[in-house]
Amino acid sequence: MSDHHAHGHVHGPGQGGGHLGQEGAAAHGSHGHSHATVSAETDRRWLTIALGLIVAFMAAEVGIGFVASSLALISDAAHMLTDAAAIALALVAMRLAARPARGDYTYGLKRAEILSAQANGITLLVLSAWLTAEAVRRLISPPEVTGGLVLATALVGVAVNLAATWSISKANRTSLNVEGAYRHILTDLFGFVATAIAGLIVLTTGFSRADAIASLLVVALMVRAGAGLVRDSGRIFMEAAPAGLSPDAVGDRLAAAGHVAEVHDLHLWQITSGQPALSAHVLVVPGGDCHQVRRDLQQVLRDRYGITHATLQVDHLAEDTGDGLLQITAPPDAAPQTSGSDSAPAPEGDHCEDAHGPVHRPGPHEH
Repeated sequence: MSDHHAHGHVHGPGQGGGHLGQEGAAAHGSHGHSHATVSAETDRRWLTIALGLIVAFMAAEVGIGFVASSLALISDAAHMLTDAAAIALALVAMRLAARPARGDYTYGLKRAEILSAQANGITLLVLSAWLTAEAVRRLISPPEVTGGLVLATALVGVAVNLAATWSISKANRTSLNVEGAYRHILTDLFGFVATAIAGLIVLTTGFSRADAIASLLVVALMVRAGAGLVRDSGRIFMEAAPAGLSPDAVGDRLAAAGHVAEVHDLHLWQITSGQPALSAHVLVVPGGDCHQVRRDLQQVLRDRYGITHATLQVDHLAEDTGDGLLQITAPPDAAPQTSGSDSAPAPEGDHCEDAHGPVHRPGPHEH
């Protein structure tokens, strides 16, 4: 095999050994990526409104929590502090992500939003550990709790968090960054409901441990939300395929297209939430139109899978031009195809010794 072979990593315009053409270049350059139905400026406005509501109420809640000796109120206030930090971090990340790609950052700073989401998740998990320890201590030795003050404050908190939750719900929640802030606020809303119930129990029965039990319910919600954010952001950082998109299924679908002999070095990942990207090396049967195959495959990716950021290196199989350019040959016993999925699949080959991942060919085959 020729040394000119460029394996199927993402290539920029004019790079790689195959036929990239205008669509391939556009895949790296000027996509509009209009995945969101809400503008970034609108997102920032809704998040700012939610931030103002939370900070104003949190300041009052901290003082009331200490006066009432209520861990549930203090835990809610602590959670609201992380809410405020999460929204502030989300706003900063949105500004960074909007900057154009330049220099060493060829994707721009789009993953700043994913860093923000992961920080939100980790904060929820750390805070839940502290609250769990404090709640257990208060279950063992419960302090006196002013039930009426707890109930009144929690009911106001429910109203404030409803308003904040509604504000963030108007933003673009396909962004993991915005979704992280939303989960923070929603968890806090549920926490205030639990605190209000605890305050009512303390007020009517004198059962002070209800306050600590409500705190543990809040902790359970925090762990669930935090673990989800850490998991989802971790998948993006580890370059995992987007949830719901199987690389094997995508590769098999591309290999089933007309005049395609093989697809390998297929990589499927997310640049940031809601922006999937793909690169692959495609081999076309001798005589096939590489440019038409590339256009057909990019249309499949766009229409069937919603992937608009795709770079495909397309080469002819066993094409002998005699000019020293890239040569890709099938193994001696391979029977090249002459059409699409009607022909028998080619046998296993070894033309790309360091290919990444499975090889996809028309017809049934192992991955």
